[in-house]
Amino acid sequence: MKLGIGSYTYMWAIGFPGACSEKPLTAGGLIAKARELGVGVVQFGPNLQFTLEDCHAAREQGLELEIGAVSLELDEQIAQAHAAGASLLRTVLQEEGRLSLPLDGIEKKLRSLLPLLEEHRVRLALENSIIPARQMRELLEAIRHPALGVTLDTANSLAISEGWREVLAELAPFTFCLHVKDYDVRREWHRMGFRVEGRPAGQGQLAIPYLLDSLRRAGARCNAILELWTPEQATLAETIALEDRWARESISYLRTLIEE
Repeated sequence: MKLGIGSYTYMWAIGFPGACSEKPLTAGGLIAKARELGVGVVQFGPNLQFTLEDCHAAREQGLELEIGAVSLELDEQIAQAHAAGASLLRTVLQEEGRLSLPLDGIEKKLRSLLPLLEEHRVRLALENSIIPARQMRELLEAIRHPALGVTLDTANSLAISEGWREVLAELAPFTFCLHVKDYDVRREWHRMGFRVEGRPAGQGQLAIPYLLDSLRRAGARCNAILELWTPEQATLAETIALEDRWARESISYLRTLIEE
């Protein structure tokens, strides 16, 4: 297991509609942050524009590269991952809050991608999101292919009322990539409802030592990529500064648990 950062470590710095920095973080900037933090992996997600030259630059600087996508229309992305020298292609199965295909359609599409994954020697990791963990496990067990696994995100499944321990119990043996995303769940002041808010790794409610130990015992072959849900501050500049501080604090903590 190697420690890494990705484009979802720095969502505010990269920018998105409604929060666009005058000098957004680029792929080259993300590579520089990875080198500065001393991590071994960088993950380019679909929220970041990058080129094959950026991918080659990451590898030339000694970084393992992973690439992210959305949906299962992945023929081009699998070929791109191979050309970039990426060890893994991660994707989510939802678009605009809905599954990109019904479950039976997902299985059929995944089976059709297997020859391409084999040809290009790329591992595909489906990220848990709005598919219940048990159904995702059953899907992977039905296909049973060494190139197909999951990206286990520790917070995504809160959207369907599944905690990270439940997701871990179902998907640990299939995990190709871990998204370490710490958070707190707090009651609103009026006691009617809860608020979920991100925290630096090790400062929230995620039991990270237990999480990592469970994955190791399950035999998972995965890297640990830090992701952050940094809360918005008074200004975008302040938010980006907090995000950067949290990234540094998180990597410092995770390095005590992950020996590369």
